[in-house]
Amino acid sequence: MPEQSWNPEDYDQNARFVTDLGAGVVELLNPQPGERILDLGCGDGVLTKKFVEFGCRVVGVDASPEFIVAARGLGLDARLMDGQALIFNEEFDAVFSNAALHWMKDMEAVIDGVWRALKPGGRFVAEMGGHGNIEKIEKATRRALRKRGLDKKVPEPNVYPSPEEYGALLEKRGLRVNQIQLFPRPTPLPKDMKTWVKTFRKNYLDAVPLKDREAFLEEIQEEIRPLLCGPDGRWSADYVRLRFAASKP
Repeated sequence: MPEQSWNPEDYDQNARFVTDLGAGVVELLNPQPGERILDLGCGDGVLTKKFVEFGCRVVGVDASPEFIVAARGLGLDARLMDGQALIFNEEFDAVFSNAALHWMKDMEAVIDGVWRALKPGGRFVAEMGGHGNIEKIEKATRRALRKRGLDKKVPEPNVYPSPEEYGALLEKRGLRVNQIQLFPRPTPLPKDMKTWVKTFRKNYLDAVPLKDREAFLEEIQEEIRPLLCGPDGRWSADYVRLRFAASKP
């Protein structure tokens, strides 16, 4: 089945909260003027551009051609690249990533590439989905796929590690873990759950016959409604985030 695809306009309308909530991990990075920073999974470049405004020299990489076009449209040095196959060698003072690492399922390959990209003394600061992330949403969506005989045909697109699991992988590669934490962050959504699924689970939706897609979306939304829709009709997502700062000796 096809992997997740992205539409920058759709993302801007329905997922901008992802970059808006990146302020905490940017603060943890504490970027300094003149630093060379790699934004791993830069998306449409909106958050990446903030580093340029701080006076940093920034390279953004992403596996989505559509996102790269959008990021270049902001005047950024954005390159089409798989985060699991980085090609840099001791070029960066810091590698930063927000809400992207959980899309890169080969975690060891990512960390190995980050290690090679960092200068000695460089830091790796990121936030990603962690253990328990979108558990309620995922159970409902997988159940709807299973009902249609599609569960085994459509792989889950993400990894959501625990602090212990990810911390051990960082240390295994030789990085020093300075801090790592898992925390719930229930997140208000701009629209309903059907819109969230259309934006973040396109690979699931593409597997469903066109004539059944609206019923598929409605089924998921109604199952989750008692859990994630408030009495005011506002929806939220049951996000759990893993945030960490590590450094290369």
